[in-house]
Amino acid sequence: MRNILLSITVVTVLAVSGVSLGQEHHEHQEHEEHEDSASHTLTCFECFSQRDTLTNNWLGLGDQLSEQGITASLSLTQIYQTNLTGGLSTHRHSGRYTGSYDLEVEFDLERLFNLSGGLVYIGVEGSWSDGLDDSSIGSIFGINADAAGNRPMDVTQFYYEQALFGGALRIRVGKLDLTGGFECRGCPVAFDGNAFANDETAQFLNNALVNNPTIPMPDLGLGLVVYLQPADWFYVSAGVADAQADARETGFNTAFHDEDYFFGIFETGLTPQLPSPKGPLQGAYRVGFWYDPQDKDKFDGGVKRDDVGFYLSFDQVVLKENADAEGSQGLGLFARYGFAHSDVNEIQNFWSVGGQYQGLVPTRDDDVLGVGVAQGRLVEDAGFTADHETAMEVYYNAAITPWLSVSPSLQYIFNPGGDKTVDDAVALGLRVQMAF
Repeated sequence: MRNILLSITVVTVLAVSGVSLGQEHHEHQEHEEHEDSASHTLTCFECFSQRDTLTNNWLGLGDQLSEQGITASLSLTQIYQTNLTGGLSTHRHSGRYTGSYDLEVEFDLERLFNLSGGLVYIGVEGSWSDGLDDSSIGSIFGINADAAGNRPMDVTQFYYEQALFGGALRIRVGKLDLTGGFECRGCPVAFDGNAFANDETAQFLNNALVNNPTIPMPDLGLGLVVYLQPADWFYVSAGVADAQADARETGFNTAFHDEDYFFGIFETGLTPQLPSPKGPLQGAYRVGFWYDPQDKDKFDGGVKRDDVGFYLSFDQVVLKENADAEGSQGLGLFARYGFAHSDVNEIQNFWSVGGQYQGLVPTRDDDVLGVGVAQGRLVEDAGFTADHETAMEVYYNAAITPWLSVSPSLQYIFNPGGDKTVDDAVALGLRVQMAF
């Protein structure tokens, strides 16, 4: 799988480059014959580097489909990480290459069949390698949220969404990712969203800086979510999903056979805009509760059902560099908290804080610097010898072109695996993200 995807990437780059160069050369012969070849090459490179996607939206075919109500996108994430020191081992597979691809297709049923507010979404993912954690780091959180093992292709989402009352009410049903969420004033919400710590393909790599580890989110499976936004600045959402789901399956076997366990989650929040000389500063403040009915073994013996917990997720822009309403240059901060009962959960309390600055380096307006810290307070009865695992991460996402970004990342893990006998680990990584 890895070699095939790499080959596809190389061939696509060369093929699209050839198309771009050929088109520009034809125009050069007709209109710019007096220009030298050096200027021509520069013009071709600028055209190639400024497009939004590598294939220029499939050489224009994507634009035609979009007009008909069908949108499709394909992205590729490639990550190399190595353990510099500490952890379980710096010798045995201390460097590991992982990656994934994401294919998303959306059908606007209003354009296609005149069904007002109707939408069908299909998400397909594939991945290779499970990363460094098991062999080299031993982290509870996981240092690579994108690593999902060797999976050639899985239909991870397939749902129908119906928007009512001008989009104020939305209902989704089908195979869902509960962390996929919605948007309120452009902020990711419902469930456990965060503007600055929620995307392993562009932001932090550590799992604890992507989602809250105290929430026992089920695997991707059948579910139902209702989202209500009665005002621009306020929303409420609730969802149920198959607690025994397996992302590799359709979901019907686990949802409607054996025990009928359905995970429940509720979230509400505010998305205020604070005044500033450069324009409004967008924020989002979320609070959520979850319910898991599955049987869970207690650490001191016995079985518990009906587990519950709650979480918080905040993000706030605190500085804007300019007054451009569409601009995102500036500083944003975030924080998360989660609580779960200590009799059946390994992490009782969790918190994370951090921030990102877009455009910190002059002339690099689209680059992003991110810094974050996350800590899980561990339950002694679960067998840990340390009372916490703490992860620190810093990354710099360099936007090489609109369709290509390169992100070096450095992580420091205190007490990997909650084991005092294991030295703190330092992991260095490099991520390459491409949009086709």
